[in-house]
Amino acid sequence: MIRNMNSYPLYDDGEHRVYWLGIEEAEDEKGILTNQYLVVDGNEAALIEPGGFFVFSRVLKNVSSIVPPTRIKYLMYSHQDPDVIAGLNLWFEYAPLAKFVISELWVRFLPHLAVLSAGRTIGIPDKGSSFNLGNSTIKAVPSHYLHSPGNFSFYDEKSGILFSADIGAAAFPEGEWYLFVEDFDEHAKYMEGFHKRYMSSTKALRAWARHVRKLNPKVIAPQHGAIFSDENVGKFLDWLESLEVGIDVFEEKFYGD
Repeated sequence: MIRNMNSYPLYDDGEHRVYWLGIEEAEDEKGILTNQYLVVDGNEAALIEPGGFFVFSRVLKNVSSIVPPTRIKYLMYSHQDPDVIAGLNLWFEYAPLAKFVISELWVRFLPHLAVLSAGRTIGIPDKGSSFNLGNSTIKAVPSHYLHSPGNFSFYDEKSGILFSADIGAAAFPEGEWYLFVEDFDEHAKYMEGFHKRYMSSTKALRAWARHVRKLNPKVIAPQHGAIFSDENVGKFLDWLESLEVGIDVFEEKFYGD
């Protein structure tokens, strides 16, 4: 069963820290569960996948237990979906020094969230870019068409954690939840349907997996579902490369007899 959980440290070397920002049981009744992450280096922090409206109070509480929100330098959004970005107007007030980081493809849509963010928005070019955080670097890794046409994963170089957005998402059955993947084959059952429907291109998925292998992440942390570590990182990338998704299977799925 899902139980309320506060923040959980994923990495801590004394200067550089990474946290998963908890969960509340009530969230399971309001939609697919979402993960938010906080990276702290020295006096600066980056909030990755800040989330939608109804998780805001939980995320704010858990961030505030680690660092004052005024230390947030970046609010980093993988793409434009409401479960990722719908709380942006609240963070506009509570993190007054933060820059909003998102694909440049989506910058012009932000005013539709009732946010006038001129001067506080950083549009990520399609090929990605790097962001300095304290004495560390977070890379925006192109993840386009997985599933958004303007989509990025974020790689924290110091911890070796790749925040993979919807790549690796899992939809747990009712009453099932865990933070880390232990039995990969069993967990893959919770990922397969989501990936085949939401990931738009097998070619894009395999290109992403090849590029990620070059980064050699120690941990892959998606926005939904459970976190991959140790040998499950490699198993996950192998699984992605064996999968056919999106436009490559749509005809059979929707027009087959």
